[in-house]
Amino acid sequence: MAATFATPSTVIGLAGSSVSPITTKPFSSSFLKPTLSAKNPLRLAGASGGRVTCFERNWLRRDLNVVGFGLIGWLAPSSIPAINGKSLTGLFFDSIGTELAHFPTPPALTSQFWLWLVTWHLGLFLCLTFGQIGFKGRTEDYFEK
Repeated sequence: MAATFATPSTVIGLAGSSVSPITTKPFSSSFLKPTLSAKNPLRLAGASGGRVTCFERNWLRRDLNVVGFGLIGWLAPSSIPAINGKSLTGLFFDSIGTELAHFPTPPALTSQFWLWLVTWHLGLFLCLTFGQIGFKGRTEDYFEK
């Protein structure tokens, strides 16, 4: 079937004239540079085995020492009774208990629970992030001159 479309054929109604296949010539000019076919960078074989990566494969370099020391490093200062004689950790855990007392109903937007939740977790994540930077920076001699 495809061979019949590729061969010249007679068009009915044009008194026996035949239609020849159209051959196109690529446009060329002395003003234009020769065209290059674009290559897909995802298909190029390189040092990463054909995969394009922006980061090292183990970019996180996870270490449980950082998690352990970061958690202890946040729990210690957040447990100091600095807010009206109560600690941030104590206020956060007390607010969890208060909200669980009426469990099916979610906490109100005006509840102190949200303030303690955001503050406690923000401090924890900052401590873990700086712990990762400091611990890995020291083990990889990043801070050496």
